Amino acid sequence: MFAPRSRKVKILATLGPASTEPEMIRKLLLAGADAFRINMSHGNHAQKAEIVATIRALEKDLKRPTTILFDLQGPKLRVGRFKGKSAMLETGGRFTLDRKQAAGNSERAELPHPELFSAIRPGDRILIDDGKVRLKAIEVDEEAIVTEVQVGGKVSDNKGVNVPDVLVPIPSLTEKDRADLIFALEQKADWIALSFVQRPEDVAEARALIGERAALLAKIEKPAAIDRLNDIVALADAVMVARGDLGVELPPEQVPPLQNRIIAVARQFGKPVVVATQMLESMITSPTPTRAEVSDVATAIYDGADAVMLSAESAAGQYPCEAVTMMDRIASSAERDPIYPARIHFTETRLEPTTADALAGSARQIASTVSATAMVCYTSSGSTARRIARERPAVPLLAMTASLTTARRLGILWGVHAVHTRDVGSFEEMVAKAKRMALRHRIAQGGDRVVLMAGVPFGTTGSTNVIHVVRLVGDELDRHTAGKDAVSKESAGKEAASKDSARK
Repeated sequence: MFAPRSRKVKILATLGPASTEPEMIRKLLLAGADAFRINMSHGNHAQKAEIVATIRALEKDLKRPTTILFDLQGPKLRVGRFKGKSAMLETGGRFTLDRKQAAGNSERAELPHPELFSAIRPGDRILIDDGKVRLKAIEVDEEAIVTEVQVGGKVSDNKGVNVPDVLVPIPSLTEKDRADLIFALEQKADWIALSFVQRPEDVAEARALIGERAALLAKIEKPAAIDRLNDIVALADAVMVARGDLGVELPPEQVPPLQNRIIAVARQFGKPVVVATQMLESMITSPTPTRAEVSDVATAIYDGADAVMLSAESAAGQYPCEAVTMMDRIASSAERDPIYPARIHFTETRLEPTTADALAGSARQIASTVSATAMVCYTSSGSTARRIARERPAVPLLAMTASLTTARRLGILWGVHAVHTRDVGSFEEMVAKAKRMALRHRIAQGGDRVVLMAGVPFGTTGSTNVIHVVRLVGDELDRHTAGKDAVSKESAGKEAASKDSARK
């Protein structure tokens, strides 16, 4: 049986060419990965299906619900092709982006996105190749955008384009994304990550297509999304601080305070928040990170993130296992810091005026007051676990659910160890099973106090209405096992006697 992590923040590892073999995925999980990201920008469906099959086989072998997140590519704005495959743009010069399909040069190039010609206004910035080349629009009409080159450089075929000052009038789901989404849902994805989110309507559109078949994570990577952040977080099941694109479209110095703000808003809504991009970037080619990268990961953890993500470090780097191990070590070290509990409660999480929220807040306080070792909750949808996790209790949370789907989705939630188990039918059965599971999964031991939360009647979503404190007895698990053995022996004896009687 897979023992719970000692740390509470989760690690989301991207799988790619360096990490698709079954043995490597197993190593990443054992090294500390709690969830796996499948990037739909690369590879084909057959390759992705093999990865999913590997993870599910590993899940069954280790008896641990394992989270799979499919990350949709989203729209990609690009320039066209150039004569000789590239051109050099001089700072201070003029450069035109137009709708002509002819190969470009140092004076002009095709911009094969007609919707941009009506959206861009004079003064708007146009960034090429992750901002390495920067243009400012001077004159705009339906056929051409004349720009001033503010930062020159080499531009080659099909380089990406960013327009940070523009609400781009295109949907966040392309035809490719829709096909990838259908495939991901067929593969029973736990989470779908939506790229290019600009408005709440983008989230609502994806939600309508997904329904309840997967949870939806909105990637915050566009400046326009910041303007509608609360509305987007309210509609999504989780959010991601996608710092790569944010750092291209915004001045780099604005990204850290935005990261803090996005985490705080997600915490207030009780939604999981993932911090991503370039966290241990140097470990793509080096077995050790820079000190600045270590501090960056730790900062996200101190800010209260539910999960931190590895991208190319685990997908295409030379040291995928070392990257996961290093992130695990950083997280564990930060959580051992005496100031960590105070730091993660710096963000105020206001309770909603509901019974479930009131009980979640009270349970955390009770656990602290009685020096409980752990908390246990029964949940059908995962809502109870999310409410408790939002309060960031000082002790681990064992979330028990009869839904394997729910158990898998909880894999990116702070402090939660999810267990898939049969449902209970009575309060007494709930207490007995919670005590056994706490001992079996080693989140507590004999003599410890544990705080239980559940809803009565059982199996009813949103009915959390019970807090119960129990003290564990060390031999409880042994007595339960012995009881099962005795029942089995009695049944076997009755069966033998029946067969003997039949023979007579």
